[in-house]
Amino acid sequence: MRTKLLTSFAPMLLTGALALGNVGCVKKMILNSTIASTRIGSGAADTIGDYELARAAASAGMMQFEGMHRLAPDNEDALFMLMKGWTGYGYAFVMDDYEAAFLAEDDAAAEYHQKRAKLALDRGISYGLELIGKKADGFEAASSKDADTINAWLKKSFTEKEDGQNLFWLGSAWLARVNILKDQRQYVAKLFVGVALLERSRELYPEYMSWGATATLGAYHARSPMAELDEAKKLLDTALEKTQRKALGVQLNYAKYACAKADRTLYEKMLNEVVTTEDPEPNLRLQNTIAKRRAARALTKPAMEECGFRAPAAPPAPPPAAHPAAPAPPPAAAPKS
Repeated sequence: MRTKLLTSFAPMLLTGALALGNVGCVKKMILNSTIASTRIGSGAADTIGDYELARAAASAGMMQFEGMHRLAPDNEDALFMLMKGWTGYGYAFVMDDYEAAFLAEDDAAAEYHQKRAKLALDRGISYGLELIGKKADGFEAASSKDADTINAWLKKSFTEKEDGQNLFWLGSAWLARVNILKDQRQYVAKLFVGVALLERSRELYPEYMSWGATATLGAYHARSPMAELDEAKKLLDTALEKTQRKALGVQLNYAKYACAKADRTLYEKMLNEVVTTEDPEPNLRLQNTIAKRRAARALTKPAMEECGFRAPAAPPAPPPAAHPAAPAPPPAAAPKS
């Protein structure tokens, strides 16, 4: 009887164990589904034109995705959102703080925000490397040599259109970090890595983020008066045409080319176009809001002087008006007879 009881109870124990296992699987499925849905829905943020609201939402969103990653460390959607989120947050908000402090010559604030930007971009790069590492090994070895080596590795390892998204955000973070740390040789020496990532992204998925890789590479090639300015113009002209001038970040980058060319007229024309264009594309509203903010600052006197554009000399004071001639005296009265 005892044996029979234990034997008959065994299927119940097994069923219970399977049920507990299924609960774990269900929870994992729900979490993965939630992360995937959040990634899809995150595009709604692009339609928000309120800079401060977007900044607050971005800060809260980063904490949410950090928690999701902790619960699902192998989920690639979570890794993508963390890579994209930290990169976007670092560029759109923290580097904006740094730029404002730098132009205001507030050295203490500039140093503080520079460190914050580096932390955000470091984190974006770290998640990006983890994400692309799930598809291909060998980044460390390829990136430690030269441009030809990293280019060959990228072409061999990433061949699908969707790979262009990951390479875009990783490359953007890489270039942004070099830009903010351009006085540190160890980062500048690896600039070619970010360029290679964006070049491969442009080859695989050129229209992603409103031809973002093309516009970013255009700004890179206009990084100084001695850089590849003809290539910069070619890329920026392509981006302007493809976006129909609706992605205002392209014109903002074009102004960087004008700065390198010392073309003040073109510089002001591009920036004024950014500032005055009214909501050309609702799905790019946040990007364009950020571009407008940067463009307005780029038109200020300190920013223009950074480009070597001096304020025009004050016109000479007009000569003093000549004093009018004194009126002639009235004729003398005729004598009385």
